[in-house]
Formats: sequence, C-alpha cells, structure tokens
Amino acid sequence: MKYQVIVLDLDGTLTNSKKEITPPTRDALIEIQQNGKKVVLASGRPINGVAPLAEELYLKEYGGFMLSFNGARITRCSDNAIIYNKVIPQEVIRPIYEAVKEYPGLDLISYTDKVILSGIKSNEYTEKEAAINSMEICPVEDFPAALDFPVNKILIPGEPSILEDLMPKLQKQYHGLLNIYRSEPFFLEIMPQNIDKAHSLQKLLNSIGLTADSMICCGDGFNDLSMIEYAGLGVAMGNAQPVIKESADFITKSNDEDGILHVVNLYMRD
Repeated sequence: MKYQVIVLDLDGTLTNSKKEITPPTRDALIEIQQNGKKVVLASGRPINGVAPLAEELYLKEYGGFMLSFNGARITRCSDNAIIYNKVIPQEVIRPIYEAVKEYPGLDLISYTDKVILSGIKSNEYTEKEAAINSMEICPVEDFPAALDFPVNKILIPGEPSILEDLMPKLQKQYHGLLNIYRSEPFFLEIMPQNIDKAHSLQKLLNSIGLTADSMICCGDGFNDLSMIEYAGLGVAMGNAQPVIKESADFITKSNDEDGILHVVNLYMRD
C-alpha cells in the first residue's frame, strides 16, 4: 500500500465525544505500527495534552511523532527530542494583551509544561481548554511578564460572536508576523507566522524521507484544513465542519462511529 503515515487530529477525530480512543481504534493503530506504518498525532493542544494519547498508542515504542500547538513544535516520541520549534515574537505579546482586554468576557491564555496561564479572567471556554488537556488553570496578574519563556501559542477563548469581530482586526495588525485563526468557534489561535499543520508535516516528512503522497491526514476542525489539502489522502470526519468536508478526498464515519478505524481498514491494511 502506498500510505505509510497516518496523521490524526485528536478532539473530534481520534477521540470520541467522551474524549476517549475506543479499543477497536486503538488496537488497529497499534497493529499498523507493528507492520511498519507511522502514526502522527497533530493537535492544537499543548504537549501535555497530546502525550497521554501518544502513550496509549505506544508511539514511543514504534517511532511515532507528536505535533503540538498546531505544529509549532514537533516531538519525536522515541526519545522526546524536539525536532522543530517555532515561537511567537516576545514584542507582540503585550500589545495583543492590551487589545484583548478591551473586549468584555474574553480571556487570554498560554501554556507552561504543567499549567495553563490565564491572563485576564477565566471563562467557560478557558475551563473547556483546561478539561481537554487535563491541566490546571493558573491566573497571572501580568500576563506578558509571566510569559518569560519561548511561547509556541497563545489562545483567546471566548464567545464566538466576539471573536468573529476581533479576529480580522488582529489579522490586519499582525499580517506577515503571526498566523491568527479560529480552531473552534470559541477558540482564536495566535501562532507564529507560517505555522499550520501542513507546514510542520512537510518538515516532518522531509526528516524521515517521505512525501505527502504517502500520508493520510484525518481531521474535523478549521485548523485541520491545511493538512487535509496537503495530504496524499485528506479525510474529513463525518462530524467535520462543512468546509473540511468540501476540501477532503474522502469523508469517513464520525468520531463516535470509529471513523478512524474505518480509514485504517480501507487504506492502511497490507
């Protein structure tokens, strides 16, 4: 079979509505790794939000990879080496903080290796992000000062209608410097320039001597669009956003119907 790599978004794709990998899907992904295929987890989550699922799928033993922060960081699971790392320029953090504070109800967050830093005031969407990643929320008084480390991603959690108003203003102000887009209606992502899942997957494929033709990418959300368009086979989940389905080569079953298992059975069995 020509497909050697399967790339999986996590929420709404690999995991079901309970945020779990079902046993049939887990067993199938372990089996194809035993047969020499590579599994890559590609998520907007921080590394701590990806690592438990990587452990569940034995990516360390079989040489898989984790793309965290929508691809701003690539980690090789066999030795935890960071093989790609791109960060947000420190000088933009305070102006963004000041701009977001002007919008009632929004929060501004980033991540250490252990906690989520909440820079304004935690809201229900901050709590959703904390629950997804099993990380504690830590409020900070001076958000820009607290980010005294290399920052891969900043997230603005808030009401979709407010983010819809804010997004084009930030995109215009930081055009050419940052990637700014919504991964969910209630999450506005602020990323280093030229970072998306496709860009990072190209770096990864180059490092292991493969091309996009050998790769299947599966996803459901806005931040999966670039990799679905880039892949040899772009797969939309049955529960995917309409634009993802329109761009995909194949639409599988939903994440609550073992849609990834369906893809593996169709395209990755020898």
